[in-house]
Amino acid sequence: MRQEGKLAGFWQRHRVLKWVIGAVVTGTVLCVSVVVFLAYRAEPMLREYIVEGLQQHFHARVELDSFHLSLRGGLWVEGKGLRIWPPARMAQLEAPGFPDFDKPLIQVAEFRFHAPLHYKRGEVVHISLVRLSGLEIDVPPRAHKPLSNKPEEAATNDNPVPTEGHVNYGLLHFNIASVQCEDAHLTLETDKPGKLPLVFAIAHLKLTDLSSGGAMSFQAELTNPRPQGLIHTKGNFGPWMVDDPGETPVDGEYQFDHANLGDFKGIAGTLSSTGKYRGTLRDIVADGETRTPDFRLTHFGTALPLETKFHARIDGTNGDTWLEPVEATLGGSHFWVRGQIVRATVPDGKNGLKANGHDITLTVNVDQGKMEDFLRLASKSGTPLLHGTLTTKAQVEIPPGPVPVDERIRIRGQFELEDAEFTSETIREKIQQLSARGQGHPKEAKDASQPAVLSTMMGSYEMKNAQVTLPSLVYTVPGAVIEVNGTYTVDGGGLDFKGKAKMDATISAMVGGWKGFLLKPVDRYFQKDGAGTEVPISIYGTRENPQFSVDVKGFKHSSPQRSGDNDTGPVGKNSQ
Repeated sequence: MRQEGKLAGFWQRHRVLKWVIGAVVTGTVLCVSVVVFLAYRAEPMLREYIVEGLQQHFHARVELDSFHLSLRGGLWVEGKGLRIWPPARMAQLEAPGFPDFDKPLIQVAEFRFHAPLHYKRGEVVHISLVRLSGLEIDVPPRAHKPLSNKPEEAATNDNPVPTEGHVNYGLLHFNIASVQCEDAHLTLETDKPGKLPLVFAIAHLKLTDLSSGGAMSFQAELTNPRPQGLIHTKGNFGPWMVDDPGETPVDGEYQFDHANLGDFKGIAGTLSSTGKYRGTLRDIVADGETRTPDFRLTHFGTALPLETKFHARIDGTNGDTWLEPVEATLGGSHFWVRGQIVRATVPDGKNGLKANGHDITLTVNVDQGKMEDFLRLASKSGTPLLHGTLTTKAQVEIPPGPVPVDERIRIRGQFELEDAEFTSETIREKIQQLSARGQGHPKEAKDASQPAVLSTMMGSYEMKNAQVTLPSLVYTVPGAVIEVNGTYTVDGGGLDFKGKAKMDATISAMVGGWKGFLLKPVDRYFQKDGAGTEVPISIYGTRENPQFSVDVKGFKHSSPQRSGDNDTGPVGKNSQ
């Protein structure tokens, strides 16, 4: 009772303080009520303000499912279900295959930003950050429109108009410093029959330097499906082309690290790539480099470093790529590649399509090659059959399919191999003996101290179903020319060749000694087409253990050469 009395006495003595506190509380409640009321009234006004601004900016219908304004710690704006449809001008155009494009141009699942409470009429509202989630951009295919003499209709695909440079309405009263988005997708539709649209999955996107009608700077992380990995890129985007968004300019640079080539059946290795690109969303030109220090064919497993420099043109509507050209180095071999990589599709249900890998067509020109590099790549042991300087031109086709690359690849071309030397000591000895006897020096054929003989090869070839067919192979060593045709099996290295061996020396000179003297009467049976000796041969066995034999049955079709018939020929002067 005493305490309550003291309290009552206090308020009686300080009655003014009591009225002041009451007035402050009442004023605060009124202010909060007014702010809440203004926020409630401002919410639909600001929503209409934003929607109208977007409609004016994109010349399009805009829909917004929900919009909320909050005054906690400043002005917070949140929205859900934003949809911006293709521009009204575009709605009058016709795109083959898409007469009624009924997809929104831009969709945003949610957006959120903070703005200051103080605002003066006519001033720009500065927003430091706008956050987006679930951004979907779906660019319609290239539109086609008849030419018009009306200035307002003069903008066409060839001359699309960007957004205005100075706009004083709607959303563009805001100055936005940056936009950040997670989980975005950019889809470029195509009007090409049998093609699928190209879809970019963007894990993270940041836009800066946003201005009315100008280009924006961006940083992004794109998820690459095959080979799997993240692509880091930055550059400039815009200005946005209202009439045809697919013609919006873009340029930048990228970095792609630690991509696993094992995602493609038949090859393996870790790829890294850097480069630059420029163009429009539909037509991009890229220049870059790739590095794969451990490139290999999975069936064999021997790794070699592979580096490339490329200039490529990409059709942004379907992902088709033209290589113009690629400069590559495999191990110590240098070559050039030109061609195209086309995304393949197969039917998927009624009037549907699904991706089916890539259809690759290339022209390869090996101008400074080392045979050992290519043989080592196709060897499980890593030891090549021979060394030599290789030049070749070939057409390469890799159709899509589920089987490994080495089983799908088809190659047709011509090659020339110079200064060839076999790695097997046994084969080198046989080649040395063939050369010595072919030149009519049988004693040197028995001398193991003779230096190794360098040889040349040339011919045409075709690789299909993991088997190499050589319809015309010419193998040359000093004193001898071997002409064969046959097949070589990539898996296992099986050899199956038949042909003929032409030696400069006669059969008697090849044997030498008293045995050679006894064979002189039969020299004319082996002379043919200017060669001192011509015999049918067979080459069989495997890459690691080749076998050679003389085809005795082939002599049945031979007849003695008459004196004076073709004393010289392509292998040089008869050494009899």
